[in-house]
Amino acid sequence: MASETVQSEFADKSIGPTTQSYDIVTSLYRNEDQAALRRKTSQYLFNYGTRFMKDVICGAKGLYVYTAAGHRVLDWTSGQMSCLLGHGHPEIVKTIADHAANLDHLFSGMVSPPVITLGERLCSLLPPGLDKAFFLSTGGESNEAAVKLAKVYTGKFEIVAVNGSWHGVTAQALSVQYHYGRKGQGPLMPGMHMLPAPNAYRSIFRHPDGSYDWETELDYGWSLIDQASCGSLAAVIVECIQSSAGIHVLPAGYLKALKNHCEKRGMLLIVDEAQTGVGRCGDMMAILHEDVVPDILTLSKTLGNGLPLSAVVTNSDIEKVCVERDYCFYTTHVNDPLPAAVGNKVLEIVQRDHLVEHSRAMGKILHEGLVVLKQRYGCIGDVRGRGLMAGVEIVADRVLKTPAPELARSIADKAYDLGVWANLSSHGSFSGTFRIAPPITVTRDQILEGIQLLEQAFAATPGAMPLY
Repeated sequence: MASETVQSEFADKSIGPTTQSYDIVTSLYRNEDQAALRRKTSQYLFNYGTRFMKDVICGAKGLYVYTAAGHRVLDWTSGQMSCLLGHGHPEIVKTIADHAANLDHLFSGMVSPPVITLGERLCSLLPPGLDKAFFLSTGGESNEAAVKLAKVYTGKFEIVAVNGSWHGVTAQALSVQYHYGRKGQGPLMPGMHMLPAPNAYRSIFRHPDGSYDWETELDYGWSLIDQASCGSLAAVIVECIQSSAGIHVLPAGYLKALKNHCEKRGMLLIVDEAQTGVGRCGDMMAILHEDVVPDILTLSKTLGNGLPLSAVVTNSDIEKVCVERDYCFYTTHVNDPLPAAVGNKVLEIVQRDHLVEHSRAMGKILHEGLVVLKQRYGCIGDVRGRGLMAGVEIVADRVLKTPAPELARSIADKAYDLGVWANLSSHGSFSGTFRIAPPITVTRDQILEGIQLLEQAFAATPGAMPLY
């Protein structure tokens, strides 16, 4: 019944491309010439591994971004999956301004109230066993620190990750990353091993009834690692939802089984919640949904609402041993007060405004709407995710599950032109999957707006295989 309600609300509506002025933000760059900016982009900016989009963004507010040409686009990926509360949230803006004026950056050995308060607030939201935190800048940096922490604590050096993972581009983080970016630089860190990705849609591991047999797949993966290991297994690092791999949710029980495998081998479990943390998926943290306490938790992206802020959280026992063994991860911006103040304000707003519950409710509407689209267009092979994190995989044939990245790109381009940005990675390993993760402040009307625009994009793209 609920999906029928969603279906009826966007079935007959039509929203076209939106072009409107945005005085508050675009006034900063009101007179910019987009064509000139594109020429300068080509002339001066280095391509660091992505295809720059055709438009130059000159404004961002709430759930929308604005181009130099005045095109308004619904941002269904929260920037780089980071603006949890939307762009330009007034309380975040005030926090930034106050701390830029009065308490911005300090010597890395100094401590300040925003850092202390953020540590207290964050640890109080986590289960016992995650009670010691420090704060860095990016997700890759936090994962780098977590891997080093595991190595120093265990005295071992082999790290296990999951096929399709994305943990960052620094040395150790990149070495446990199996989605993209490993080529062209010679040897990576030694002792890195890979488990098969828990891809319920495409995995060859099946029960006789056709359902996904993730337990056999996981056990098989560990049997290969045990054979390859030199006997120095230190840790596993994993995402609760593999975003860059195409929004693949760990099957129920997977994380608990993974921890059991770690304990059996004397390893630590590191969970990377860069995108799933702080309410995105309908729980304050995804580990709470799984009822699993990792040895180390990393956060980034959502914690800073778009500012560079990440966290490493562990327990007192691990801290004690690592201090004794001279663990060091001393950076220029470790425990900086300004981003810490922003993170503290993010957590305050999420709790105060009941945004975890809101994310869960809005996620239900989002997924219902996407399922309706799947019922209407044969090119949608799978809809998956949890809360306000969703993946829509585009295929050329539902039975054969043939990837259709070019078709997906055409749909994505049309959707953007119509006014909704739902990220589609330009990397072939992504298999043509939309990654949808709007700010958790999104309203019901904004979700329906995005569904309507996607509906129009599918309807206008040859090859979408309408079923009506």
